[in-house]
Amino acid sequence: MLVPCVVIFALFIVWPLGKSVSLSLHGSDLFGRPDAFVGLQHYRDMLGSAEFRHILWVTLAFVLLTVIPGVLGGLLVVLLLEQHIKGIRIFRTAFALPFAFSVASASVIFATIYNPAIGLANGILGKFGVDRIGWLTDPSWALISVAITTVWMSIGYNVLVLSAGIGAIPDEINEAATLDGAGGWRAARFITVPMLGPQLFFLVVISTIQSLQSFGQIKILTPEGGPEQSTKTLVYSIYHTAFANNASDFGAASAQAIVLFVILLICTGIQFGVLERRVHYK
Repeated sequence: MLVPCVVIFALFIVWPLGKSVSLSLHGSDLFGRPDAFVGLQHYRDMLGSAEFRHILWVTLAFVLLTVIPGVLGGLLVVLLLEQHIKGIRIFRTAFALPFAFSVASASVIFATIYNPAIGLANGILGKFGVDRIGWLTDPSWALISVAITTVWMSIGYNVLVLSAGIGAIPDEINEAATLDGAGGWRAARFITVPMLGPQLFFLVVISTIQSLQSFGQIKILTPEGGPEQSTKTLVYSIYHTAFANNASDFGAASAQAIVLFVILLICTGIQFGVLERRVHYK
């Protein structure tokens, strides 16, 4: 019964991973085909490069700028949507809509919003007398702008997951809290949020993985890694090394992919080892 699953897993997970390890240990010819065996040379060159350290820093900053605001923003929206306000169903639908947008569609929309001449973002700032900002051309703002786009795309999914979590909280708990005088934000802080522990933990893990693997919005909004390489994350560096401008350096790109895989394992392991202990499943 397990044979089909094992075959699919081996074909699409184990074999590509093994192939990536093999490629990372070989050089590449002009056509990207494996060449001479170079051992760990790609890893030594990569880890000793100042450019690669900059890429890791950009990747870390991007993860922090997307995961924390995305999860906390989704939680805040869900808590607000649970208030008894007239027409709240309309807002629930509106906040879930970003989940339906593809990466390309959302990126094109935000590229228009960030347009320095006719964009909505600078138009709003102009109403308050604030100078125009080069959202995608200023190295200080490019990564933040891409992160805002990513948070907007993820918040719809986060709202759906947390809404399902709130719906699973037994009514008796909320009724008991009301009888004890705990209402509003006090109940949210001491009852709702702790009861949402499994959903919040799930979103932190999934959001971290998605942020580390983000590529589409970075490529569309800030081609070539943004101004002064300010948005060149590890995934974009893998693409740039392997495919951009007919580079075809699959050996070095595979080495970067293995490093990304190790980073994913470490982050997930830390989250399960540290955060899961604070999660209450009952």
